[in-house]
Amino acid sequence: MEQITAKEVVELLNEGKTLNIIDVREVDEVTNGKIPTALHIPLGLLEFKIQDLDKSKEYIMVCRSGARSGRATQLLEGQGFKVINMTGGMLAWEGKTE
Repeated sequence: MEQITAKEVVELLNEGKTLNIIDVREVDEVTNGKIPTALHIPLGLLEFKIQDLDKSKEYIMVCRSGARSGRATQLLEGQGFKVINMTGGMLAWEGKTE
C-alpha cells in the first residue's frame, strides 16, 4: 500500500497541485473540519460509490488516524484504482480545513 504523510499532502496543495482526496470519516467527524478539496464518502458507503470514481485518477484516502483510510485504500486497490493512504489522518493534519 502506497502511503503519503499529511505534511506531504499540505505541501502539494500549497504548490497548487490538484489532488483527488477522499475523506472516509463519518458525517459527525467531518463537521469538525475537512481538507478543503476533499470529497466526503463515509467508509461504509464507499463500495456503493465506486461507480462514481474515475480509475484514470489517483486518489488520496483520509480518515481520523489512518486506519479506516487504509481499509478504504485496500478496497479501492482491489477494484483496480490507484490509491494512496494518508498516514496519521486528520490527527496529523496541519493544513487548512473547511
